[in-house]
This record gives sequence, structure tokens and C-alpha cells, in this order.
Amino acid sequence: MSVWDELTDTEIIYRINKNFYEKVYEHPWLSLYFVDIDQDFITDQQTRFITGAIGGPNTYSGRMPSNAHPHMYITEELFDIRKKLLEESLEEEKAPESLSATWIKIDESFRRVICKDSINDCEKRYTTDEILAPGKPYNYKKTG
Repeated sequence: MSVWDELTDTEIIYRINKNFYEKVYEHPWLSLYFVDIDQDFITDQQTRFITGAIGGPNTYSGRMPSNAHPHMYITEELFDIRKKLLEESLEEEKAPESLSATWIKIDESFRRVICKDSINDCEKRYTTDEILAPGKPYNYKKTG
């Protein structure tokens, strides 16, 4: 039995993603990576991704995280900030423990292919790509 099969409320995945991306788009540093990405689009896309990843209908048609992020300079610190926002969203939406644990495990499985030690580790996906490496805002204060 998959985590999907255990869910009594499959809409919770959308609500968690909606809550999560509201936090991301409000975050002074993470939001800089989403300037040109429609929030509703990424919410729907990631809902489809996680639904398929936990055993539900696989309707995701985007890139896998390893292929979507090579041009982005994402540090361990940024990944940890993102993880904290996801954990908050899972908790606030009262996700079942099995969903939370599986979701975080899936998320963590991409850490090593998304995080980079240096901007020099970034690679363009296309010749028209720019390396996306917004620096930490000067007034950024870590919370929590």
C-alpha cells in the first residue's frame, strides 16, 4: 500500500504546496529564484510531481529536479531554508505522519544533485540560460 492509498484527503497535497509556495514567494531570498515563475503554475506542477512520487496518478510532465536546477546556484543553507518552510507547511496543513516523512525523504533525495558548493558548479541547460545565483539579501535575517 502506498502513501497515496493511505490518504483520506488527497486535496491535502495541493493545500500543502499552496501553503509552501506562499511562504517561498514571500521569503526575501528564496523568492528571488521564482521571479519569472507563475506561483499557480509551480504549485500545480509540484502537486502533480509529489502525487506521482507517493503512488498516486502520475500526471507530472516537467523536468526532474536534477535536470531543472543545474543553472541555479543553490547552497545547503538555501536548501535547509526551503526544507524548513516545507516542514512548516506539512505541519500547518496537518499532514499525516506517513505523508510528511515520505515527502521529506523524497525532497532530501534531491539535495545532492541540487545543492552546489560553488557557482562554478552551475551549468546552463540551454545556451540562452543565465546562471541564477541571487545573493543573500543584505538585510536577510535568519529566523527560527
